[in-house]
Amino acid sequence: MKLKIFSMIDYLLLACVLLLTTLGIVFIYSSGINSDGVLVSNEYLKQIVWASVGLVAMTITVFFDYRRFERVSHIMYAAILVVLLYTRIFGRYVNGARSWIGIGELGIQPSEITKIIFILFLARFLCRSRGEASRIRFIKALAIMAGPMGLILIQPDMGTASVYLPIFLFMCFMANIPIRYLMLVLVTGMLTIVFTVLPIYESSIVRSSIPVVHVLTNTRLRLIAIGTCTIVAIIGLIGRILTKRTYYYWIMFVFGVVTLALLASIAGSKVLKPYQIQRLIVFLDPYSDSRGAGWNIIQSKIAIGSGNLWGRGFMHGTQSHYRFLPQQSTDFIFSILSEEIGFAGGIFVYSLFLVILLRIIAIVKKTSNLYGSYIAMGILGMFFFHFIVNVGMVMGIMPITGIPLPFLSYGGSALLTNMIAIGLLMSISSRHLDFMVV
Repeated sequence: MKLKIFSMIDYLLLACVLLLTTLGIVFIYSSGINSDGVLVSNEYLKQIVWASVGLVAMTITVFFDYRRFERVSHIMYAAILVVLLYTRIFGRYVNGARSWIGIGELGIQPSEITKIIFILFLARFLCRSRGEASRIRFIKALAIMAGPMGLILIQPDMGTASVYLPIFLFMCFMANIPIRYLMLVLVTGMLTIVFTVLPIYESSIVRSSIPVVHVLTNTRLRLIAIGTCTIVAIIGLIGRILTKRTYYYWIMFVFGVVTLALLASIAGSKVLKPYQIQRLIVFLDPYSDSRGAGWNIIQSKIAIGSGNLWGRGFMHGTQSHYRFLPQQSTDFIFSILSEEIGFAGGIFVYSLFLVILLRIIAIVKKTSNLYGSYIAMGILGMFFFHFIVNVGMVMGIMPITGIPLPFLSYGGSALLTNMIAIGLLMSISSRHLDFMVV
């Protein structure tokens, strides 16, 4: 089927992306103005360059038949794992993680583009494994996620690594993987985080002894807990096999999850440094370390609150121009926006993201090609998680994870990745009834 060029563009989606990207450039420029009104950063110029490159990449992706990726996504996946390994060994440190490669100021974060490749390859697997048993299919999908996620975790970049989990869950849900398997991953991940941060929570937030935390800080007690939970889980497994009773399954499930989380938390405490763990929990009480880990949250909440309904006016924010807010052009760009154009501006940004998410859902629903629907669902999970976590982070209701706000935050790798994702969505949308690979 021959497609007309102009009919391939999703103009509503494109308008939202262009508006968000323009807002991002405008407020990145504002973040570069100091208290004397002097421009001290050229980040906005770099963002314009990346936006231009991203638009070209998006356009190419729109006209490229997305189904061709199914043939080569396994090669792309293997190649990006090698790049991630190279980055971990030879990459340069940025914000405490060895996650960048490049020469001089020219650099790229491979973990960003890996998200797209992961989506393409997982979609390929889910399409080709529909005849397999659900358990086997789930385990293989989990292994596909573990590769890039593990390599990113050891950089260590927990924020970027965490994005792979919602992508995985959204796509597996779309592929009819049983909910109980997805809950296993979700609950294990949440418990792992809890077990990893509890010792720091005890020492930095509560600042008093919590008896149950001794299991996590005492090696002997931790090993006893792991051994006990493992034995109970095995008993549950045997009981389930012999009697087929449901409660034996839940005994196996609960104690198996606790065992996995305890084991994973050991690795988490080794990979993440104490200050990185403290960033994950300081939102519970930012004033417990108001000059350190809690500083960003406190200043961000002040910026958002001082914006009121209509804001202080463009380039009239105090928190950004007086440099009270670190990383203001990246993680906390929404704080600057809210301070300068207020609650109304924040609602406008929310509305644009809502339109994007709803448009992706519409693409998923109307796409006849299963491979395309899986890809769109993965992109939905990626954008949804980025938006919820970043906005929650700057408002002080979610942990600080270093996850940027799509299209708004400064960062070439992230912007390029997001533009390619939009291009894929348009490619899927324009071919939703086209079964011929051209």
